Amino acid sequence: MTSLPDPADLVRPDNGQAAHLIHVIDAKSHETWLAGQPGRVRAALAAQGFKPTGYAYAILPGEDDEDWSVVTAVADRAALSSWCLAKLAEVLPEGTYRLGEGEPGRAALGWMLGQYRFDRYKSDTKAKGARVLLTARPAGIDAVASEARATFLVRDMVNTPTADMGPGDIEAAAEQIAKRHGAAFSVTRGDALETGYPMIHAVGRAADRANAPRLIEIVWGREDPPRIAIVGKGVCFDSGGLDIKPASGMRLMKKDMGGAAHALALADLVMTRNLPVRLHCLVPAVENAISGNAFRPGDILKSRKGLSVEIGNTDAEGRLILGDALTRAGEETPELIIDFATLTGAARVALGPDLPATFANDDAVAQALEKAGTAVDDPIWRLPLWQPYHELFKSDVADLNNSGESGFAGAITAGLFLEKFVPAEAKWVHFDTFAWRPTARPGRPKGGDALGLRAAYTFLSERYGV
Repeated sequence: MTSLPDPADLVRPDNGQAAHLIHVIDAKSHETWLAGQPGRVRAALAAQGFKPTGYAYAILPGEDDEDWSVVTAVADRAALSSWCLAKLAEVLPEGTYRLGEGEPGRAALGWMLGQYRFDRYKSDTKAKGARVLLTARPAGIDAVASEARATFLVRDMVNTPTADMGPGDIEAAAEQIAKRHGAAFSVTRGDALETGYPMIHAVGRAADRANAPRLIEIVWGREDPPRIAIVGKGVCFDSGGLDIKPASGMRLMKKDMGGAAHALALADLVMTRNLPVRLHCLVPAVENAISGNAFRPGDILKSRKGLSVEIGNTDAEGRLILGDALTRAGEETPELIIDFATLTGAARVALGPDLPATFANDDAVAQALEKAGTAVDDPIWRLPLWQPYHELFKSDVADLNNSGESGFAGAITAGLFLEKFVPAEAKWVHFDTFAWRPTARPGRPKGGDALGLRAAYTFLSERYGV
């Protein structure tokens, strides 16, 4: 979709080739390092106003024109985070670099992600050439590059406007992933969708034919257990339906398929890294549009599971399509189900844009996920499935309501609603993720982004022994 370099080309084996040095310092080592530098370096640092604060950097002159190097400041030079070198990857001239001492480790990921750009719709795409970082430990390059590609996929899909990322485009992206890995691929639409997945059909039926609703499925891997399911909310645009959003609320609704992007990227990672599992990836893809046949407040929908759902608000549509998809996932008796969804504004009010609200029906799984997220600089935050809040979305005329009358605990009640469609014997994790960066940070440009993806993959790789 964009003119991106392959991440594996951005971090390469160090075979002694010519490269500019990157000196990594922190506040503790700054004075000692500075004392050992020649006068021309100290003068250059003073001229550039360099201070040993996070992401600060300066160009240092050498004895000849090509012998220049770089210094950058980090919080702790002994424990580089994913983002320590990301700023350099964005701003340095194209060329080849190596650390003055040590190895990039996790910072290799930020080096790759810092060179992302979304220029599909720009006529002037004079982007800088690649900045290559050398490593003496190349064995891990492929794994890190796979995570970077998965992140690029999420960013590209979320950044693309709905006119080019409708249900059919998500289907095409999913089919391409399935073909690349030799996975089985299927799509349910039309009468079969209306009969078998009535909530998915109801939410998407108001869209035009080109954007008709569908359930996309990918199946891959060994025939025997362990079986896992990955589900992603694919609302390609959310007008709110008849409970229409204001203009300001619709502005970013191209990103309401961010859950689908996360699910496909995670499924791609699982297959790329060949995790020893039976994978079932499901994406209900719809547009929540408005027309004469749009579903209405007060309608009562039958779900695939058989539960009846009163529509309290047509803008609470994501949980409806996920309900049918989760039911289908449960029919294959997976031991673990993970779903991603840009589900509630309440999660953003509670936790802001950086932290995906995470719900789990198993404490050990939740703790392992939190640990994995911390280890790879992809933090998550668990919220409770507080059972007494079921009363907040009860219905007088159906088994449950898709939206409570109060504004209380919106993220929690959405999680509880989804739990109704998860088999009791399956371990289940729900990510209520934002899939968007409202402001840029090193390695994390403004726009679509993967939040919770690497935490989930690291958890899966540790759980299944890779």
